Amino acid sequence: MHWKILSSEYLSNHPYFTARKDVCEMPNGTMVPSYFVVELPPTVCAMAITDEGEVILVKQYRHPVGEVLTEIPGGFADEGEDAATAIARELLEETGYEFTQIDEVGKVAGNPGVLSGYTHLFLARGGKQVNVQSLDAHEQIDIHLVPVEEVRSMLQRNEFAQALHVSCMLYAFQKLDSIEK
Repeated sequence: MHWKILSSEYLSNHPYFTARKDVCEMPNGTMVPSYFVVELPPTVCAMAITDEGEVILVKQYRHPVGEVLTEIPGGFADEGEDAATAIARELLEETGYEFTQIDEVGKVAGNPGVLSGYTHLFLARGGKQVNVQSLDAHEQIDIHLVPVEEVRSMLQRNEFAQALHVSCMLYAFQKLDSIEK
């Protein structure tokens, strides 16, 4: 079932955009002369709920689509960093909040036909603001606190464009619903 990689050539080798061209052989002997793969480190995101029962949403400009999107917090895991540590760090950096409970609710591949890597999905609860944002130089993130049920309605109205974040919220709401029963 697995393909044999006969050769790989890196076309770009940047921490946030590593792309390669593989020459592969399929199990039935068919040659694939050019298969392009974008290598990404693991990513994390969380539907994060404060002690007051509000979800932390973030708005930021996303250059590839040329729009300001409403999303949930998340980002790249650092090299050697486990997903749970990465999401706690990302939440603190992007929002200034720490959480008493962080549960992994899923793991998805964003576009496995082109992209390597997985996104780890979390539900974070018990959030308290303990600091101010500590953003990277290229980040400009506006925080919006929205009641949980309004976020559920926004999701049902298809108001979130980031597919990985939609997956996270769907799994997080499943987890919340199972806890409340």
